[in-house]
Amino acid sequence: MSFAFSTIVRRPFLVAVSALLGLALAGCGVNNVPTLEEKAKASWGEVQNQYQRRADLIPNLVETVKGYAAQEREVLTAVVEARAKASQVKVDASTITDPAKFREYQDAQNQLSGALGRLLVTVERYPDLKSNQNFLALQSQLEGTENRVAVARRDYIQAVRDFNTEIRTFPGVIWAKLFWGAKAMESFTATSGAERPPAVKF
Repeated sequence: MSFAFSTIVRRPFLVAVSALLGLALAGCGVNNVPTLEEKAKASWGEVQNQYQRRADLIPNLVETVKGYAAQEREVLTAVVEARAKASQVKVDASTITDPAKFREYQDAQNQLSGALGRLLVTVERYPDLKSNQNFLALQSQLEGTENRVAVARRDYIQAVRDFNTEIRTFPGVIWAKLFWGAKAMESFTATSGAERPPAVKF
């Protein structure tokens, strides 16, 4: 009888303790780490999406320019090669926590940005090309994509800052180590010389 009574008393007590413990953990931010991690990963996915959109526009842009400025082989080749190199860099979920992989990806995209910048500056020499409707449409799409890339990178940088701050400050640092094994994510940095326009010698 006393055994049955103690079992009846103990069960609600354990349920109550479990519920209180769950609420305490939720209130202490144990879920902040995975929530912020998923937000950063989603932002990273959007960065990749916009870079892919840019890569998809480049072949049409190069072919359009080639029709008017075939002699600018060096500039056109540089764009095609930079696109190929950027496309070959393997990217997966581990990229954002691996400094070397992240730097390789960023460097490849920066080289492509530089090659595109030189191509668009070179176009200034060809008035007929600048007024071509196909070129104007592609240039407009490319400019829009560059803006989307900038926004996607900004959102990713913010998401990474929030995540990295959470796993390095109390109490997030406890949950990151005990429960999630979270590692700091890499963020974009300004390209060296980005403040200067591309130089093209005629």
